Amino acid sequence: MQDKINPRNILLILHGSIGDVTRALPLANLIRRGYPKAKIVWSIEPAAFPIVDRHRAVDEVVLFDRSCWWQSVAPFLKRIRSGRFDLVLDLQRILKSGLISWWSGAPYRVGFHRRDCKEFNWLFNNRCIPAVGEAISKLNHYLRFAEFVGLKPYPIEWGIRLTPAELESVDRMLRGVGDAFAVFFVGAAWESKKWFPSQTGKSAAEVQRRCGLEIVLLGGEEDVGFAEEVSSFPGLRATNYAGKTSLREAIGILARARVAIGPDTGLMHLSAAVGTPVVSLWGATSPVRTGPYGNEDLVTQGKASCSPCYLRRCPIGRICMQSIDVEEVIPKVERALSERNHARGLEV
Repeated sequence: MQDKINPRNILLILHGSIGDVTRALPLANLIRRGYPKAKIVWSIEPAAFPIVDRHRAVDEVVLFDRSCWWQSVAPFLKRIRSGRFDLVLDLQRILKSGLISWWSGAPYRVGFHRRDCKEFNWLFNNRCIPAVGEAISKLNHYLRFAEFVGLKPYPIEWGIRLTPAELESVDRMLRGVGDAFAVFFVGAAWESKKWFPSQTGKSAAEVQRRCGLEIVLLGGEEDVGFAEEVSSFPGLRATNYAGKTSLREAIGILARARVAIGPDTGLMHLSAAVGTPVVSLWGATSPVRTGPYGNEDLVTQGKASCSPCYLRRCPIGRICMQSIDVEEVIPKVERALSERNHARGLEV
């Protein structure tokens, strides 16, 4: 950015998925490092709130509850306008985030380039980062905002912290599991991204047999049935915590795992953020754009002529995900265990 500014109040707008918010944490840390005296506010929705709650780079979180928007919108917009923001970074590139940016009244409202925006988002911001297209990871795309305001795009730091009470809760949950375990995260927001219970169960049983690891299953309430099917796979001994943890407890469990395995979902990105190697499974989406940071060599890509299709629901039975064979997954799990010294990724 050509203009030299020293913002006192900065607004980050990202109401996106858990994965998107996780990948924006390194940018928030860079903004904090570059503007240590500024007040940094993050505008977000409840699902991803636990990720930024009490984060060292964020002074305040402004929640917009879309599920009851008719009650939330007026106080939300009042808080945005009263923030007297000098600088807004619109990290979502859709109509809603553009309107929030514009409503803030900030003199510097930075968004994505017009060619990288959706839903006329570019109309509401008065500065933009250079266009890059889709051939760049989302995390690196977010880092372009740091470069635009004159900050170096490194170091990559996540800064996720759990409270002592949350860590104690994780201790209790893992008391019967021990220190040597693998996590299988079994859900995904899109039906097209999901693997299959039989493949998941077979892979988990093989990881248990070949690698000597206990198995922990994680997922949301909507994944309980899937996880129960996995748990019933013959010969598998699994601890099923799908639907039984808070998001922050799930983060604590991921941080203590030796390796995590599963499809493109928020827990995949959180695994990478806390330093746990993650073997990721791909079909409908592309790891080039949304792969877990630092784990590119552990990607397993499904085979189908239409992959990646970016369809939420697959009309042909998820052929790409069906094609992922257990014998492709296990060697990558073994590589992750042998090549990487697992270090605790949480700050306490």
